[in-house]
Amino acid sequence: MGNVTSLQVAERAGVSQSAVSRVFTPGASASAKTVEKVRKAAQELGYRPNMMARAMITGKSRIIGLVVAYLDNQFYPLALERLSNALQAQGYHILVFTAANSRADVEEVMQELLDFQVDGIITASVGMTSDLTARCNAAGIPVVMFNRGQDGAGVSAVTSANVAGGETVGRYLLSCGHRNIAHISGWQGSSTGRDRQQGFVNVLTQAGITPQIIDGMYDRDTAAAATRTLMAQDAPPDAIFVGNDHMAFAVMDTLRQELGLRVPDDVAVIGYDDVPLAAWAAYDLTTMRQPVNRMVEATVATLLARLTDPTAPAKRIEIDSPLIRRGSTKGPKA
Repeated sequence: MGNVTSLQVAERAGVSQSAVSRVFTPGASASAKTVEKVRKAAQELGYRPNMMARAMITGKSRIIGLVVAYLDNQFYPLALERLSNALQAQGYHILVFTAANSRADVEEVMQELLDFQVDGIITASVGMTSDLTARCNAAGIPVVMFNRGQDGAGVSAVTSANVAGGETVGRYLLSCGHRNIAHISGWQGSSTGRDRQQGFVNVLTQAGITPQIIDGMYDRDTAAAATRTLMAQDAPPDAIFVGNDHMAFAVMDTLRQELGLRVPDDVAVIGYDDVPLAAWAAYDLTTMRQPVNRMVEATVATLLARLTDPTAPAKRIEIDSPLIRRGSTKGPKA
């Protein structure tokens, strides 16, 4: 049999062609009886709706493009799963692209997404240039940045309150009695890395402490090398704040397995994100919890608002994070 049409499905199901269209249009209204008859007929005939053809007719693809820089950080597969579920609940599907954090790679991927005529774009841990922002605005495609901010107006962004989070970490380590404190930061080319460092340094500076800082680049190997450098000093730190959990695990592995040190007795370690692995007994990591569910909800709501009203102004949303106290620090556990 050749390509099956919606008209053939309608005839088999004994309904109108418009009823078939409603059944296969996310968000459209159709009775349960109609849905059952149409889907049964479609299955018998082997019918599949042509989503691209529908997009050309309606001007809406019902596809959201999602660009992520890397997936080895356990926070992002979790966030992607929840973003996908939340968008599917609204009748959308996700088209995922990965891009290195370089301008050329991001521009190439964004152009591909524009060519696919996606309805909107979410970027996760990926920066946006002013040129890319202008191109998306000109194409009428709203963009929301997830877990990354951008200076200037024009792009909506949803993050945790990273400056405040860094401040919380600084106050907590001081309250635990630490004074020789180091920071293996997140990549300083990212707003999250800069903001967490800024809040942390602000609190320690007010206490008369200047922490040693090494950019961990959000990379496990770089964080491990930074740990060796810090601990080889004549006066090594007794506490290390690490810019995310992904790096913090590498820091703890290096301290314990390679350098033979005890966590937290010799060195306290605190991370950021609270990915599921942080609660495992092998790490028991004290960390700032990024409220991923609330961040996803805010991201989807912001994107849908821009899809409904393209003239709506861009928003920058910050969501407070709690400190989750576990066994990698000397303070009381939560």
